[in-house]
Amino acid sequence: MRRRPNYLAGLGSLIWLLIVGLPLYVLLLATLRTRTDYSTQGPISWPAQWTLRNYLTDLSNGFGRDFFNTLTVTAGVVALVLLVVPPLAYAIVRARGRATGWVFRLFLLGLAIPAQAVIVPMFYLISKAGLYDHLIGVILPTAAFCLPVCTLVLTGAMRDINPELYEAMAMDGASPARVFRQLVLPLSKGGLSSIVVFAALQAWNGFLFPLVLTQSDSTKVITLGLYEFQTEHGVDVPGLLSAVVLSMLPILVVYLFARRALVQGLMGVGGK
Repeated sequence: MRRRPNYLAGLGSLIWLLIVGLPLYVLLLATLRTRTDYSTQGPISWPAQWTLRNYLTDLSNGFGRDFFNTLTVTAGVVALVLLVVPPLAYAIVRARGRATGWVFRLFLLGLAIPAQAVIVPMFYLISKAGLYDHLIGVILPTAAFCLPVCTLVLTGAMRDINPELYEAMAMDGASPARVFRQLVLPLSKGGLSSIVVFAALQAWNGFLFPLVLTQSDSTKVITLGLYEFQTEHGVDVPGLLSAVVLSMLPILVVYLFARRALVQGLMGVGGK
């Protein structure tokens, strides 16, 4: 039996496509036109002259340095999260002592503490440690504030692993370290992808810690570099939007490669 087309669903999809596509159209179109053309013709009109000068100007005016600094901070945060969270989540799931439960509750308490509430003591702590105006001084607190959410997500993924698999490996004489390497990590790919994407987003889009804990151009990140497109006479909108597009690309690539495992991890089936 031939089904009748659902015109209402098609209309809804078209409306949703317009809602999502129009901002992307304006964004990408603005990056390929001059500042004068943008201000005189408007943001939606077709460019009178196509140009890639906005991207080239961004890269030649220090945006490449800001991009590399942000990439360094993001890689450092993700590395610290992957170093700390998987063994911590494994210990929380498998340990039976009260101390482990209290440690887990302590990490969950971190979910209720916003970064703005501790930025002043964080500033003094980083300064006393000699890490002020260094990228490592941004990496450490950013990673610390990622730990509660990442631990919660990965703990949920590891709890989905069938307990019989643990028992089978224990009967084979496998040590806890071997169980962790050969069983837990392969079956927690969804959770691992989730915490990688979350930590990368937090580090890449971080603004408060770089603003307070750095001051020189050599340690400037993308979120601070975007301020340079605003002057007392106005804003270079095409240059700003081209910088936004460049800043979006790495996270978009990470999402494209990890999207399937990410969705599985967020749905709570990362361990299956």
